[in-house]
Amino acid sequence: MECKNPAPCPSLMERKVVSSADGMSIYSPPYKGGAGGGSTGAVFLLSLALCLVAVLAQAQTFDDDFDGRTLRLDYVFAGTATEQHVFFEHAYATPQWAGRRAHLTDVPLRGNGQIALYDHQTGRQLFVHTFSTLFQEWLATEEATRVAKAFQASYNVPMPRRTVDVSVTLTDFHDSIVARLQHTIDPADALIRQLGPNGIPHYYIYKGGALTDAFADADLAGCIDVAIVAEGYTKADMPKFRGDCQRTVDALFAHEPFASLKHRFNVVCVAAPSLASGPSVPQQRRWNLTPAATHYDTFYSDRYLMTQDMHRLYDLLCDVPFEQVIVLVNSDIYGGGGIYNQLNVFPADHPTFPQVLVHEFGHGYAGLGDEYFYDDQYATMYPADTEPWEPNLTTLVDFASKWADMLPTGTAVPTPPSTDVPNYRHIRTDQERQRLNEATQRVGVFEGGGYQSHGVYRPAQECRMKINEVEHFCPVCTRAIQRITEFYTSVK
Repeated sequence: MECKNPAPCPSLMERKVVSSADGMSIYSPPYKGGAGGGSTGAVFLLSLALCLVAVLAQAQTFDDDFDGRTLRLDYVFAGTATEQHVFFEHAYATPQWAGRRAHLTDVPLRGNGQIALYDHQTGRQLFVHTFSTLFQEWLATEEATRVAKAFQASYNVPMPRRTVDVSVTLTDFHDSIVARLQHTIDPADALIRQLGPNGIPHYYIYKGGALTDAFADADLAGCIDVAIVAEGYTKADMPKFRGDCQRTVDALFAHEPFASLKHRFNVVCVAAPSLASGPSVPQQRRWNLTPAATHYDTFYSDRYLMTQDMHRLYDLLCDVPFEQVIVLVNSDIYGGGGIYNQLNVFPADHPTFPQVLVHEFGHGYAGLGDEYFYDDQYATMYPADTEPWEPNLTTLVDFASKWADMLPTGTAVPTPPSTDVPNYRHIRTDQERQRLNEATQRVGVFEGGGYQSHGVYRPAQECRMKINEVEHFCPVCTRAIQRITEFYTSVK
């Protein structure tokens, strides 16, 4: 990560990672040196030695600890609004690792959960990955107050060369740990199931900035690997699926900053057939047998299109190197969903397809929060005493860590909305549409976001994370996408 302080070796001396008793990462305080004039030379030599040791430690490569395969770990998260648990289910191995090979113990965003690997003998942290889950969203519903439910989760981590301790933690909306599981994985364990081809056709539609032939190897290390899974497409629908995949790529890379970052992505299409065309729509009493088992009406919200069957989804992808998942649903009904480092779901045929695609991918890939507000949620997801982890939302508890550096001098906090910005529901002229789009580029601290009209603030009056009627992300969301892309693709 970028070193921003002028002190010698701050990123090495100040960020020594040790494992804590609860399995989370702890950063030890920086060495401050001794007292007395006679110790100056010794302090300098000790500081130099610490820097050299840290440099050698950081020089340790991915290949020292991992063998290049993927270890898939399946879990069940279960409980109620007042009590949550994590259960380990299965371990699998697949031949290729598509994830990052640098910044292995750093995290770009906190998320609502973490999975970390520690060397079993030394306790040294080897890898950490953060995420959010549908289970944690469900905990904010009324149903969670009266019934216990279980939700699936699957995570890919690099296959370790030696025995590791795995720590899985879930946090609540106050960023407090509410559930934890620690277990050991021996890579030589005979019960780690070796997965191979599953017979589902897949093909690359985009490779690292250029469409190449199907037999060329994709750059798995230098690019972010996105898998598009067919949902609600029969075998006869597969030509349509291929065309819809191309529309997905075109729509994603038509929007900045993805357009400028397109060379850092691979996109592979997974042609999993359904027995019947179309989606499952429970309120219409329509249930189709589809590969990923997505459906509308998640949490009884008609437009929330999602799946709870993460193990089933990962089974579809056992022969595909991937980091991000898009489930493309053969539907013209409005809806969708995106969960950070879990998955993105949207319909292929609704007129707002390009806008919904980019919005949901903003959630699932970059961890961006929703900037709209209805004040209709059962529980408060962004309490006033906790700074949200999403880069485009703040409660002003720690605004300095968000976009304070992007705020023009003299900007009022909170920032009053401009009366020159037209209501997006009543755009009548090109001039009004232009003024609406211009509002996305003026950075401020506007009250309303994260489903709450009060106490949560967003960076711009309008943005792609707020409404479909504008063309652009605001500068804060743009920077967040750029930063997370740099994190996953730099220093491979």
